[in-house]
Amino acid sequence: MTVQAITTLPRDADVLRTPAKRVRNFDASLRSLVADMIDSMHAASGVGIAAPQIGVGLRVVVIGMPGERPFVMVNPEVVKRSGERSLIEGCLSVPGYRGRVTRSSRVLAKAQDISGREIRVRAEDDLLAQCLEHEIDHINGRVYIDHVPSFDQLWSIDEMIADDEDSDDFDEPDRP
Repeated sequence: MTVQAITTLPRDADVLRTPAKRVRNFDASLRSLVADMIDSMHAASGVGIAAPQIGVGLRVVVIGMPGERPFVMVNPEVVKRSGERSLIEGCLSVPGYRGRVTRSSRVLAKAQDISGREIRVRAEDDLLAQCLEHEIDHINGRVYIDHVPSFDQLWSIDEMIADDEDSDDFDEPDRP
């Protein structure tokens, strides 16, 4: 449908930091929103997007794993999580930066599909598990940098590229 501008911090903190409202109507406007979200996610080369990331305060998430067809989660919530893993994460709404965060190894989320039917999504030790937590955080008014334990674990992309060019293995940029 239409590629929408991605909301970013700090400019759009009001929409990104406000918990989104529950979807009650599964109608043509929801289908239009989802189409815009998918187009916007693809245009930004993302693997997931939440409605607040295009300025809409509704509990809608689209996830598009590489090589797979995107799927929609309306009113999603994580119902079970276990394990921990440390990851380097980024976000369309925090362009130019990556940070080390701790995410769950196993995630079970429930939601509704675009027609209002209940769905469950289970993921374990993969990008999908990370994406479920990341996107559901967005509809709860949280951004991945809220999980970064200190600013020492937040890097600019330029810093990461420069460090990667200086070594064969990327771990973390050197800090003074």
